Amino acid sequence: MSSHFDKQAKEWDNDPTKILRAKKVASEIKAFLKPNKKEKALEFGCGTGLLSYQLKDDFKSIILTDTSKGMIDVLQQKIKKEHISNFHPKLINLLEKKLPENNFDVIYTMMTLHHILDVPKILNIFSSLLKNNGLLCIADLVKEDGSFHANHSNFEGHNGFDKDELSTLLEANGFIVEYYNIYFEIEKKLADGIKKYPLFIMICKKIS
Repeated sequence: MSSHFDKQAKEWDNDPTKILRAKKVASEIKAFLKPNKKEKALEFGCGTGLLSYQLKDDFKSIILTDTSKGMIDVLQQKIKKEHISNFHPKLINLLEKKLPENNFDVIYTMMTLHHILDVPKILNIFSSLLKNNGLLCIADLVKEDGSFHANHSNFEGHNGFDKDELSTLLEANGFIVEYYNIYFEIEKKLADGIKKYPLFIMICKKIS
């Protein structure tokens, strides 16, 4: 999957829909969290940093992680060009390599979770990384019929998420859901016409 995103990295920011999506997620996060610019955040699956860019003035520091070298390379170029001092990109797979535990106030991820085969494992890792009462913000696909990735023959992830099923997984890993909203729709041209895919944001608190 990393090679797929490596190939797309240089053109990633040229898609206005991706930028608009990031702005809407950031707006939801800021409205709920009301960041005080003193907190430490982590973005999981940061890509070129579109979401964190919208939040760069809201957190003291942001660790941005991804498994795609192409995406991280583009992100580093942007950081250098714009002199963003509080961004700290890491080419890392959190499923395989640990970061310091109880270290983050907020973790957020956008359109990445459905690519992760072992969702319970990554939720457990998120819980270990967050401080007590820390917040996890997940923005992703609502459960769909599998057509969203119809053009990607090697896709092995999830066809979005059902609210109740994901909530149960989160609760089993020490979280309580505090907010849920459908914030956006992606339109795709398919063989039988235009299909719309709703996207959700879910914000959860670490309680154990």
